[in-house]
Amino acid sequence: MNDIDEKLSVEQLQKIEMELLLEAIYRHYGYDFRNYSAPFLQRRILNRVAAEKLRTVSGLQEKILHEPAAMERLFRDFSINVTEMFRDPSFFKMLRKKIIPIVKEYPAIRIWHVGCASGEEVYSMAILLHEEGILEKTKIYATDINHGNLEKAKQGSFPLEKMKLYTTNYIQSGGQKAFSEYYSVKNERAAFHSFLKRNIVFFQHNLVTDQSFNEFHIIICRNVMIYFNKKLQNHVHHLFYESLFHSGFLGLGNREEIRFTDYAEYYEVLHSAEKLYRKNK
Repeated sequence: MNDIDEKLSVEQLQKIEMELLLEAIYRHYGYDFRNYSAPFLQRRILNRVAAEKLRTVSGLQEKILHEPAAMERLFRDFSINVTEMFRDPSFFKMLRKKIIPIVKEYPAIRIWHVGCASGEEVYSMAILLHEEGILEKTKIYATDINHGNLEKAKQGSFPLEKMKLYTTNYIQSGGQKAFSEYYSVKNERAAFHSFLKRNIVFFQHNLVTDQSFNEFHIIICRNVMIYFNKKLQNHVHHLFYESLFHSGFLGLGNREEIRFTDYAEYYEVLHSAEKLYRKNK
């Protein structure tokens, strides 16, 4: 066997190992990562193999099947935790300009924040709604697959050193007050005031396996589906379509598109750069 054949053989074997690992996770733990993006999975799995001081993906499969703590570590690797308050300020600015004036007229508003991670963007939304005078009539449903993320989000407490960046983001997003009015400092952390989470419901939801649970006026899902393959992206878009009221709004991440999915014709583009859409069918 020459060097090229040997290299291809190793890659093919590793692909089989990864498929078996994902199947084992699904059968034993009920988490379905089989349609996540292959490069994302490969990177996270191989990093975990190294971190566990194992030689092969098969070795990782054996370990996670017999050691739930090892599965928990891999699960955290698969979770998407990249977030910050008023991340991509122009998105929140356009949300304030294009969507809030419309939903302001509704007697009650329901918003679904998908993949909320540790909650920074959910609290950002609460601040925006408060400044627009509609927080009290809004219910925000913040979901994530990772229970640990949700526990952090419920606290509403973030490292104080991040407040400089978050303040800049807030100002650029069109914030109307001094950002420091929304939190108090405790033990080098910024604890956001409790009124912001009064109308937030945090709970676990799996986009891959769970169904629609309500009808929403706004769904925000930013930079989550970039980790999914096309089949899973279409599955999630079906879930969002079924979960939105007629004329409801959808906000995606700046690296995501709706035009290449099966649901492109069901939305009109409100703002192409900020990936804001309105359901039209």
